[in-house]
Amino acid sequence: MRSQLITPEGMERLKDELNHLWRVERPEITNKVSWAASLGDRSENADYHFNKKRLREIDRRLLYLRKCIDNFKVIGYHPNMEGTVNFGAWVEIENMEKKLKKRLRIVGYEELIGNKDYISMDSPMAQALLHKKVGDEAIVETKIAKFIWLIRKIEYKKS
Repeated sequence: MRSQLITPEGMERLKDELNHLWRVERPEITNKVSWAASLGDRSENADYHFNKKRLREIDRRLLYLRKCIDNFKVIGYHPNMEGTVNFGAWVEIENMEKKLKKRLRIVGYEELIGNKDYISMDSPMAQALLHKKVGDEAIVETKIAKFIWLIRKIEYKKS
């Protein structure tokens, strides 16, 4: 099940996208549709069909963003989070056996796109890391293998 949690930065990005779509893109596309419709026969009017399709895409995204903004719970930094891995944490981990180091942030699914160092709080890695402390081991089991990660550092963005 997807968790409907989001960081304050993630919520701001959603609001910025909604604002841009509503105030910039949608009016621009609406004008293009009106102009193309004014040309008459719409059956072979590529501008009309393309922009009408784009308008539907924008409207679907606006509806989705409004639902997210209304329903997602924003989880910001709180001093009680210090010392343990919680939602929104940046975690530095190391796999001694494979000599791998990673720095990851645990976020909600809506924040993953375009953020290569972010992982979903619903992922096996995040589930293994949650509520652990620096020096603890997190065991991540997949169908292929079992990985042991040592937690080296936990940080939070303090807004």
